[in-house]
Amino acid sequence: MPEKGVEYIPHEKILRHEEIFEFVKVAVNYGINKVRITGGEPLVRKGIIELIKMLSQIKEIEDLSLTTNGYFLEEKAEELKKAGIKRINISLDTLDPEKFKKLTRGGDLNKVLKGIFKAKEVGFNPIKLNVVYLNESSNKDIDQIKEFAQRNNFEIRIIKQMLLKTGIFSKVIGGEGGNCNTCNRLRLTAEGNLMPCLFSDIKFNIRELGYEKALLLAVKHKPLSGKVNTTREFYNIGG
Repeated sequence: MPEKGVEYIPHEKILRHEEIFEFVKVAVNYGINKVRITGGEPLVRKGIIELIKMLSQIKEIEDLSLTTNGYFLEEKAEELKKAGIKRINISLDTLDPEKFKKLTRGGDLNKVLKGIFKAKEVGFNPIKLNVVYLNESSNKDIDQIKEFAQRNNFEIRIIKQMLLKTGIFSKVIGGEGGNCNTCNRLRLTAEGNLMPCLFSDIKFNIRELGYEKALLLAVKHKPLSGKVNTTREFYNIGG
């Protein structure tokens, strides 16, 4: 979350549930079988459970997952499980309450931990913890989270800090992200822009072009390796 807040996007510019659902139905016809709901923070979206229920009805989707900061997970975990989410990734950069509050601009670590354990209680497995490595001072935090994860049978993904506008990125430790040689991901933003690469300004709007044409163009123009992204930030495109 940027210090000055996020840029306001008029409601009419945000994709409706039905548009997302219809686009995914087109995408699965071309072999896409994994869908991850991310953000920003997806659990603040009004009607998110209904959207997940809609997507879970698409039989070709083999893996429907979600990435969250965990803040609303205690309240939503059971609903998410029943709606069809199979796996959850939770952002957790430190187990120090004061440091967590500073990093998240006022977040409550205890609330997030309650959400993590609620997700475990309702049966999510695996639960993956996403940890951002900022600098050497992160080593202590990472060691503590590794021990916490091992003790509770969680998985951990270490993500070195990435900077979109300078093209700084690396492979995710314990995950598949950041490997350009194997990347086959497409990202659909809230405004309907289909982006073939996180570190690129290339985008194709599914409303303007139509679902199929936008999808085919995104695949065709997916770069071999990303360079920079000067138009987006992680909070409005996801990881």
